[in-house]
Amino acid sequence: MNERDMRGLIADVKLGKLSRRAFVRRMVAVGLTAPLAAQMLMHSGVAMAQSKSTYKPTKAGGGGALKVLWWQGPTLLNPHFAVGTKDQDGSRVFYEPLAGWDADGNLKPVLAAEVPSFENGGVAKDGLSVTWKLKKGVTWHDGKPFTADDCVFNWQYASDPATAAVTIATYKDVEVVKVDDHTIKVLFSKPTPFWADAFVGTRGMMIPKHVFESYKGATSRDAPANLAPVGTGPYLFTEFKPGDLVAGKLNPNYHEENRPYFDTFEMKGGGDAVSAARAVLQTGEYDFAWNMQVEDAILKRLEEGGKGKAVITAGGNIEFIGVNNTDPWTEVDGERSSLKTTHPSLSDPAVRGALNLLVDRQAVQDHIYGRTGVATANFLNNPERFRSTKTKFEFNIDKAIKMLDDAGWKPGADGIREKNGVKLKYVYQTSVNAPRQKTQAIVKQACQKAGIDIEIKAVTASVFFSSDVANPDTYTKFYTDIQMYTTTMSQPDPALFMNQYVSWEVSTKDNKWQGRNITRWRSDEYDKLYRQAEGELDPVKRAAMFVRMNELAIEGVAVIPVVYRPTVAAVSSKLNAPLSGWDNNTWSLQDWYRDA
Repeated sequence: MNERDMRGLIADVKLGKLSRRAFVRRMVAVGLTAPLAAQMLMHSGVAMAQSKSTYKPTKAGGGGALKVLWWQGPTLLNPHFAVGTKDQDGSRVFYEPLAGWDADGNLKPVLAAEVPSFENGGVAKDGLSVTWKLKKGVTWHDGKPFTADDCVFNWQYASDPATAAVTIATYKDVEVVKVDDHTIKVLFSKPTPFWADAFVGTRGMMIPKHVFESYKGATSRDAPANLAPVGTGPYLFTEFKPGDLVAGKLNPNYHEENRPYFDTFEMKGGGDAVSAARAVLQTGEYDFAWNMQVEDAILKRLEEGGKGKAVITAGGNIEFIGVNNTDPWTEVDGERSSLKTTHPSLSDPAVRGALNLLVDRQAVQDHIYGRTGVATANFLNNPERFRSTKTKFEFNIDKAIKMLDDAGWKPGADGIREKNGVKLKYVYQTSVNAPRQKTQAIVKQACQKAGIDIEIKAVTASVFFSSDVANPDTYTKFYTDIQMYTTTMSQPDPALFMNQYVSWEVSTKDNKWQGRNITRWRSDEYDKLYRQAEGELDPVKRAAMFVRMNELAIEGVAVIPVVYRPTVAAVSSKLNAPLSGWDNNTWSLQDWYRDA
């Protein structure tokens, strides 16, 4: 289907000649995704479909205890400091955004009275503003009312560089104006095609002004509520042990009728993915387990017990190897991996290209991940219109050897390649997790055959993904040569996801290592395309820009994609838990219930 045909179908939907559902079916039939179809219609001025609720309980409470396992337990509960999925999921138990993303990529109102659209006047046709009407009668857990003042405060809090919030990219280039107590307007400095970023989903969780106002800017990390949340969510905070336990109880004043179903909530941290899977699928001790990064063969055996199943949800998450463009072994002004340095060997395109050839993605899929990880050449994989068809992956040791030979990297007496006194010796880090250690072994073996020495480093997950700015082993500091983890795509639009490679998001000491560009790779062409995409209202042209950005990052080997990872959770056979690959695992916790 070409661009002209696609535009014609969108026009038919606008005119009422073609139903929204029929359009989505046509898009899926030609290889696109349902979230893609929803996004195309939204960008073209067609209102989003309303998420249908499957919630059955007729009263709040009575469900007993909901017990879930996050084997990497949250380490803090302030969404503006949540650098990893575990902290985002833990925060979402208590804090809520104006709207969230359902599994089909549609917006579902949470603290908003409705989703803005062209039809209801919420979205300006010039792309310069969006107006949100807030739900009335919502209270914070301490009884104070939720109002537009809280929204304005969150914007001021997150956009202040001194706060060092991970959400700064969402809020720093917009202005938020209070229209009245229950209406706000988000103003953009230029036409903005993707307006559903601020106050939406993972980036949109709202903290209360009256609790955090005394802890703005440089004092933001001192707020007691960073560890004891006061939100609007379905559960009231009762206990938090960082890395170990998050606990809550039913919020009797929750703003959605007959919710939540469970009387208490317990998120247990620690352990590993296999033991978490076993606790749900085999023993039935827990109702739900997050992030089943478990060999597929093991998951299938555990599912045979009949107490639960692995639920696989499409999204945009990617397990990848990041290549450090700075020198992690030289300290400048108290900072390693400083922008004032360049990596002594990984700055050579030939070395990065050789590494790319030495990652056997197909073996990782076939022997480790199976249905839970698909070999890919792309960093940006979903929605499908943003997926490049030009990129290819190849595993070829001989080709890697020739590439290194041609670039002057010759084997030394010890068999390790060197040039001008610099050896190809690297520390390759990731978190402690069986599939990851097996992937490391596969890569190390191939590198050894090519004359590259790899030292394996496995960091405890609670440390590797910690938000602790004093910890030298966090992935955001990237104090090694190469590292591997999964980055999540928390909305069905690539803007936030792809800012991980713009120059202004580089992770540094100055921003407390909260910048999202952790490899410190920089490209003027990439930056220029990103800025153009920010203001491109034509959805087809905008998609082409993101496709090219992905290609630039792949061609420059800023990133070595390994496997595309749909979200995988272990879910009790009796638990109804609506999940979305475009939002937090706990995005719809208020809708979870257990069958009798």
